Amino acid sequence: MSDARILDELFATVESRKGADPSESWTAKLFAKGTGKIAQKVGEEAVETVIEAMKGDREALTAESADLLFHLLVLWADQDIRPDDVWAALEKRRGTSGISEKASRTDS
Repeated sequence: MSDARILDELFATVESRKGADPSESWTAKLFAKGTGKIAQKVGEEAVETVIEAMKGDREALTAESADLLFHLLVLWADQDIRPDDVWAALEKRRGTSGISEKASRTDS
């Protein structure tokens, strides 16, 4: 599959690893280590993604982007956020200027 549905399918796999044996699954190991470790991994992958973008290495950027998306899905599952929740948030922003959207946030 080569479209965005892969994220939904991967999320289902990630969710299925909750409570699984950490010795048999990297994802289960992340869940067992808790939110802090999962969030740390998202941060690490984000930094690695930025580094590869700055280097101009398209292949490495692609690989790091995949790692970032994977770890973000793990974080969503940990926090009981479903991809549909994020897609809905993006849909609400469609057609809205980024500047206007950011100004409308109460926490900015």
